[in-house]
Amino acid sequence: MADLEGFRAETRSWLEANCPVSMRGPGASPTDEPDASIWGGRRAVYKNPDAKAWLERMAAKGWTVPTWPKEYGGGGLSSEEARVLNQEMGRIKARPPLLSFGIWMLGPVLLEYANEEQKKEHLPKIARGEIRWCQGYSEPGAGSDLASLKTKCEDKGDHFLINGQKVWTSYADQADWIFCLVRTDATKKHEGISFVLFDMATPGVEARPIKLISGNSPFCETFFSDVKVPKKQMVGKLNGGWEIAKRLLQYERQNISSGGFGGGAGVELEDIAKHYAGEDDGAIADGDLRARVAAHRMEARAFALTVRRIEEEGKAKKGPSPAVSIIKYAAAKLNQDRCELMVEAMGTQGLGWEGEGYNPAEIAAMRGMLRSKGNSIEGGTSEVNLNVVSKRVLGLLDHQ
Repeated sequence: MADLEGFRAETRSWLEANCPVSMRGPGASPTDEPDASIWGGRRAVYKNPDAKAWLERMAAKGWTVPTWPKEYGGGGLSSEEARVLNQEMGRIKARPPLLSFGIWMLGPVLLEYANEEQKKEHLPKIARGEIRWCQGYSEPGAGSDLASLKTKCEDKGDHFLINGQKVWTSYADQADWIFCLVRTDATKKHEGISFVLFDMATPGVEARPIKLISGNSPFCETFFSDVKVPKKQMVGKLNGGWEIAKRLLQYERQNISSGGFGGGAGVELEDIAKHYAGEDDGAIADGDLRARVAAHRMEARAFALTVRRIEEEGKAKKGPSPAVSIIKYAAAKLNQDRCELMVEAMGTQGLGWEGEGYNPAEIAAMRGMLRSKGNSIEGGTSEVNLNVVSKRVLGLLDHQ
């Protein structure tokens, strides 16, 4: 315990000295078009030099991925030390130096399945924010039934040749590399899938943004036409990609669930409701709205505590369990409820789409509410996650 308190004191001192003032407090309102200075990659443009300095300082400490091994760009911290780091960053309201699919999804599976050459090639670049990744999973005919994917990967001797299409590829038009599921054996379903990595600048790769009801375009259609991929960029065994794919989905669902749907969301909502609906002796004036905001705040707190418990269980078991499907399902519903309450609390001001009569937060509330409808689809639909819970958590069997 004394060592942990010593680590806390050192961490607090280092953060105070190295976290720029402009990197403290809330950043821009979350949207479907993330700030490149937080997501990194070859195309990142740092309008604020402090953002670049903050990333470089944290990456040099290995604290963009604090629990990864030091030899791969991580901090080598224990889970207890990583929790202290998060607490101290929260104390000064430090913004995250880096957000990345590489950190949330690809990195953990590379640590588990990649060979040493692949780990040394890709993990340090992820930790330093040098490469931005996208995920090539869903296809027009393979969404919930992902194992039906048809993107073909042919063995051409010294390389693979990939032809096919992916859809709902998040930020593919801004990504540097892609981790992609491909079909290497057409005679089998789950056992005919492999997991490959390749550069989005490879000839034959094309990403086309899809405009959503929210007005933004975070997703893309991605086309592959005779894309040559070196064989060394296959992770795991030939036709062994389905196991990796499932593991990565567990990490994705875990991180979607802990990515801000719970925690302090109820506090933010309460402040907004007081601003628009008025206050009565320090409380939200509208009794019905007050009761529903209070209920949501309790659910958000309970959710955050449950996420923390499941994360700790996952660390003890060296990875997430099927229980993350419970959290993913709950997170989607919680965030949708929050967004709907936000719009309702704003009254007619929450119905704005554009124009001088609405401020940016009001416009963001409406667009955010529309965007939240996708929470129950992305990262595995709510229906699929309920099936996972019934089979792999509750142990229920299908009965004819």
